[in-house]
Amino acid sequence: MQPTSILSNEHRVIEIMLSVLENLADKTIAEKKLERQAAEEVIDFIRNFADRCHHGKEENHLFVALVDKGMPKEGGPIGQMLLEHDQGREYVRGMANNIDAAEKGNEKSIREFVGNAFGYVELLRSHIHKEDNILFPMAERFLDENDKTNLLGKFEKVESEHMGYGIHDKYMKIAENLARSFNVPFHNPKNMACGHARK
Repeated sequence: MQPTSILSNEHRVIEIMLSVLENLADKTIAEKKLERQAAEEVIDFIRNFADRCHHGKEENHLFVALVDKGMPKEGGPIGQMLLEHDQGREYVRGMANNIDAAEKGNEKSIREFVGNAFGYVELLRSHIHKEDNILFPMAERFLDENDKTNLLGKFEKVESEHMGYGIHDKYMKIAENLARSFNVPFHNPKNMACGHARK
């Protein structure tokens, strides 16, 4: 299994949660009230699985390896991906900051939550497409087999030491339950990086 294939498989689960978030935003508009538990679970998933685990491996390991092999950090695909990671975090903060009032039906907070939710969904779908179809194929050309083996080892270490055992199963269960609640088809890909850190 290639490091970029593992990251692409993680993208598939993140895409499921983007559809969940989109449906949650639509429901919030229709009901004029935010479902707090679902919102908190989506944000927990984004912050820990999508950002801390997935984006963390990209930023701290894949991108570093590519820069070491001569790919520019500024102005190229890596710089754009880093910028979009930061933009995504801003959208997530915007959602999180409006949960309390949106749950109570505050119109301004509902607009803020929904606007940030749709912004995040649009950003991440485009971001994932660019990584899967531009950056990851470039990475396959830049990295040799030794580089890829080293990356796999670093992914394992991040999962076991920084994320912890059982984290993958926790977030897959959250994704599965939310997908069921919001009528989104769920498929759990095998061979995801966060899936290695299990007891």
